[in-house]
Amino acid sequence: MTKRTNYILVDYENVQPRSWDSLRGIPFKLFLFVGANQTRIPIDLAQALQSLGTAAEYIRIDGSGKNALDFHIAYYLGKLVEEDPNGHFHIISKDTGFDPLVRHLKGRKIKVGRAKDLLEIPVLRISNTKPLEEKVQAVIKYLEARGPARPRKVKTLRNAINSHFQKTLEESELDKLVADLRQRGVVQFDGEKVTYVL
Repeated sequence: MTKRTNYILVDYENVQPRSWDSLRGIPFKLFLFVGANQTRIPIDLAQALQSLGTAAEYIRIDGSGKNALDFHIAYYLGKLVEEDPNGHFHIISKDTGFDPLVRHLKGRKIKVGRAKDLLEIPVLRISNTKPLEEKVQAVIKYLEARGPARPRKVKTLRNAINSHFQKTLEESELDKLVADLRQRGVVQFDGEKVTYVL
């Protein structure tokens, strides 16, 4: 199964990530939006982005003014959604003004979110390089957040966990996660039925 591309749109005016290493290992395309008045980029950032090759690109906005960069991000986000509606879209910005747009797109089944930092992106927070314990904790948090919408069948639970990890888990990893949840008493199976103790 083809992995979905993660499109990451960074508002460099108010978020300056220190490292891009966490992006390695996932399919991604990074867009760094730079303000018209941001005339200098630190050499460390330039080198880090160069090491990402064609997966990263600068977009220097035209003109300045309140929300000028935000409008550029919204424009590019719309273009990307049109080109790849099955992608995952991440706006990296502290600006809560993006949140109504994010809600609007989510209402149209677009996988989009805003985070204040790269490491808040779920797939990076729970990447395949994490040890089992961190993955289990991430799944428990995910199941708690789902409340009454938790999966009721074993197969559905497995699919939900794998989807939460953007379908990057091997069957053996999925087996370990489910077994660990069962051993901790977080889930209980009665045939194919699942109940939760959270």
